[in-house]
Amino acid sequence: MRTFQPVEDSRYLTNSHRRIDPARRPVTVGECLPDGTPNLSDRIEIGPTDLAFREWEALGLTPPDLQSLREYRLSRLVGELVARDLAGLLMFDPLNIRYATDSTNMQLWSTHNPCRACFVSASGYMVLWDFHACEHLSAHLPLVREVRHGASFFYFESGDRCAEHAARFAGTVSDLMQAHAGINRRLAVDRMEFVGIAALQALGIVVHNGQEVTEHARKIKNDNELLAMRCAISSCEAAMGEMHDLLQPGRSEVELWAELQRGNYIRGGEWIETRILNSGQRTNPWFQEAGPRTLLEGDILAFDTDMIGTYGYCADLSRTWKVGDGAPDAYEKTLYAHAYEHIQHNLSLLKPGAGFRELTEKSHRLDKAYRHQRYGVVFHGVGLCDEYPSIRYPEDYAESGYDGVLEPGQCLCVEVYVGEVGGRCGIKLEDQVVITDHGYERLSLYPYERRFLE
Repeated sequence: MRTFQPVEDSRYLTNSHRRIDPARRPVTVGECLPDGTPNLSDRIEIGPTDLAFREWEALGLTPPDLQSLREYRLSRLVGELVARDLAGLLMFDPLNIRYATDSTNMQLWSTHNPCRACFVSASGYMVLWDFHACEHLSAHLPLVREVRHGASFFYFESGDRCAEHAARFAGTVSDLMQAHAGINRRLAVDRMEFVGIAALQALGIVVHNGQEVTEHARKIKNDNELLAMRCAISSCEAAMGEMHDLLQPGRSEVELWAELQRGNYIRGGEWIETRILNSGQRTNPWFQEAGPRTLLEGDILAFDTDMIGTYGYCADLSRTWKVGDGAPDAYEKTLYAHAYEHIQHNLSLLKPGAGFRELTEKSHRLDKAYRHQRYGVVFHGVGLCDEYPSIRYPEDYAESGYDGVLEPGQCLCVEVYVGEVGGRCGIKLEDQVVITDHGYERLSLYPYERRFLE
């Protein structure tokens, strides 16, 4: 039944196919792991597991140098601040804080309970406000110059004292700006409780759009960031292979999704942003999340990984599989072939200097039967999560589109959903690439299911 054969591609070698230099000296406790971090199993810093390192070694992948990666990301933020004559950047978004500091703390919880903040000055001075009694979580990060507390002023935390707590926090930010930027009162803020914005403005601070700063800083990946992303994608694809091993009639959608989650966690990945996996009739319309439905012989199964993997990097891949040993029928093949053509055509457009509007105008046109249920974007940026830009379909450009230009080092996902209104199934495909000096390079290598294309 299984169509995906890892041993046919060196990217998917199993542990039994490990290639290890016999002269390689065993790593002992106290030495560094391949990413430059201490080889201590009881360290506070989270990271890839031994399984992930073994698999990457077998595939010939090089892990990133984390200290260099952190320094590069801070330099990107500082560059954007200097270019805009901003005194500093204040971040509450957990993904922006991760980008700046490489620290994590209850990432999903802090997404809806904004208890952490980070200030980066235009000179690179970094202060992290963390949850109470959590100073130790950033002790291994020398770029974080101070760890403080007191950035919580959401209602659950502060009740009817939100404005008081926000004013106190704003005062500390104002003091930092004066100490590190003098008379410059221009501050970028990515997102913040409205009482916090009011408190900053009451102190004469001019608030600017911090999302513009962070999205443009994050959009260009250097070689070291790409190493981290390749590792994350490789681990995601290994987990996809393990999920495919369970693809058989009688399994439930949630069992398959749990296997993907398991594969991420056991390699040191962090979480999955959605649970979009569906089968049979539930593949149309799209965006239905994994539920208790039992897979049947001959079903279509489609999913979107949306995986925040090792090192916090996103592996955003989609595939559609056939359940059981039978061949897809003519209708399923027609949908899949159209989706595949869409992906391949749109990939061919990618190169440095290509404009977002140009990409919209030259993108593959879905047949009229599939346009109503088109996906939200033709391309989107990707890094620690889905990022700038969003490049739209022609039908959506007037209302939601914006222009820009692709640059080397930008990472994009190209994706498509093909399914007609009222159709009995739909097809979802997505791949991840990086823009190079002369075109693009595919970062995701998980094979398509050939039965649909024969």
